[in-house]
Formats: sequence, C-alpha cells, structure tokens
Amino acid sequence: MRSESPVGLHRVLDPLDDTGSPTVLPQAARRLDTRSELWPGEVRIDVEMLNLDAASYRQLHDKHGGDGAAIRAEVLDIIRTRGKMQNPATGSGGMLIGTVAETGPESELGLTVGQRVATLVSLSLTPLVVTDELRRWDGLGERVPAEGHAVLFRRSIAAAIPDDIPSRLALMVMDVCGAPALVDRVVREYTARGIAPTVCVLGGAGKSGSLSLAAAETAGAGGRIAVVRDDAEADSLGGAGLADRVVVADARSPLGLSAAVASAGGPADITVVCVDVPGCEQPAVLATAEGGTVIFFSMATSFAAAALGAEGLAADVRMLIGNGYVPGHAAYALDLVRANEEVRRLFESRA
Repeated sequence: MRSESPVGLHRVLDPLDDTGSPTVLPQAARRLDTRSELWPGEVRIDVEMLNLDAASYRQLHDKHGGDGAAIRAEVLDIIRTRGKMQNPATGSGGMLIGTVAETGPESELGLTVGQRVATLVSLSLTPLVVTDELRRWDGLGERVPAEGHAVLFRRSIAAAIPDDIPSRLALMVMDVCGAPALVDRVVREYTARGIAPTVCVLGGAGKSGSLSLAAAETAGAGGRIAVVRDDAEADSLGGAGLADRVVVADARSPLGLSAAVASAGGPADITVVCVDVPGCEQPAVLATAEGGTVIFFSMATSFAAAALGAEGLAADVRMLIGNGYVPGHAAYALDLVRANEEVRRLFESRA
C-alpha cells in the first residue's frame, strides 16, 4: 500500500511511472482513487451540493447549446471517468458543500463529524463520487444538488458554513473568496506607498467582480471603475454604489476596452479580470497604466496570451495569477457580504 502524501499523491491512479508511482499531483492527474476508506490524515465529506466554476460551466453550456440533459450527462461522465470534477477543456472544477462524515486520526484540518463545510480547494483535485446520477439537477446552472462523497487531504482547505448566512449564499461567496482577498492585498500595497490606486474590474457585476469592488473600497482605492457587458448589468450595478463609474464594453476588444476605461478615468493602476471568457488578456493590459498591476482571476485566462501580449505591446505591467487562496480569504469575503448590503443583494439575486 502506498504511503500517504499530504498533497494527495497517494490518490493518483493515472499517470504512473514504471514503478507504479504517480508522476503528477492530483490536479494534473487523469484519474484519482475515490475509495471511501481514509488514510490517517484524510477527511471524508458527504456531498450536498457542487458548485461548478463559471468558466467550466460556460464552456459546457456553449458546447451543448444549452441542452441541460447533455450538460448533466457530460458532468456525470467526467466524474466517473476521472474520479473528480475537472472539465477537460478548461482544466477547472469548482467546489462543494457537504457534511463531515469521517475524519482520519491524524487529520490537521480541525473538522468534526457532523459539521457542514464548504471545501476551498478545487474539485479538479478532489476525489469525488456521485451516487444519485445528479437526478435533481437540470443542467441549467452552476449549482448542482448531488449525493455522494468527497475526500480532503492533509493540506486541503475547508471552512464551516456560517449560521447567519444561507448555505447557498455562503457557497457562492466562498467559491470566489480568493479574488477580493487578493485585491485587498494588492490595493494595500499601493496605499502603503501613499498611493490611492484606481481599480478597474472587468466583470464588475459578477460574483468575484462585485466582491473585488467592495474589497477595493475597504482597502482604500482612490477610484473604482466597473466594466460590464450590457445595459442590464450596468443597471444592476449602477445603484449599488460599488463603483464610481460603470461602463459597458466588450472585455475582449483591445481598443474598445481601453477607450471605455479611459473615458471613466483610466488607465487603471490595478485591473482585475473577473470575466469567464477567453481573449481578455491583451485588452486588460492595454487598459492598465505603465507600472500598474493586472490580476487575472478567471479560469479562462491564457498564460501565453497574457505574457506574449504584454511583451508585444511593450507594456511594463506586473501580472498576477489569482490562485484562489489567501490566508483568511473565506472569513474576509463573508464579512464583506455581511457589511455591504448591496453586495449581498447582488448575490441573493443570483441565488
């Protein structure tokens, strides 16, 4: 029997080398071991709901032309084939809510049996079994009622579902909690140097975008520009007070986006990409001031397009890839929702 790895190497079934040892970490694996028996440091979760990440769900929706039954069938096939929920096209997964069913005697996650939790690591690396065929899901939304089990490793992350926030709302917030926490950190880097930065959020009416705007305000941003895709989103965000200016623009259009941001007081010192479509890398760079920072917080981001695009534009910008984890990110995002009624309203309109 393999020895337990704190990062889950012992659960990797494919690919293996000639000695039978895994050659990649669970996120990059083609298939994971989903057995319910635990290694000493693991935790098993009884699944209640999956939350597919936006880029993954959009790709599936577009691929199947909005056919919910076909989307549901592909998600089931992915989970059965891979032992995890990882969209082969986007490489991403999402997260889940469930109840702690069993904890290994050496688990360091601080979880107790019976506790309702949200996992804060991607489903793309989490061993997952679904036992109900996803019968309660019509395939027409990111939230997926499900039954089954998932396994967390020693170095996984999970947070207890708060009592004062409905579980669906908490799941939505925790799914994107890394974005506002990183925005807070970066804005405070600027304010520590005496600069009140202008922050531009692409996809400002979305979940991660609205939280990022709220975080920018609390961290001391000097101006907040929200870029949205249509007038309906502009109307929903316009009365929320989350941005100083709201502009409608195609985040994939280099000249269109930079002109829209300039008309709203840009270029931005910090640009945050929260849209779930590809092709926003170079437009985001063009919308950012020389010496500024671009935070890519979308699973649709292409590293090559971002790096080579900035080089080709001779743009001196710092580019950060949001990895979804900042210490204390879940508690921080939940506190933003508690403190900001408009952010909560935007989230509840999506629940």
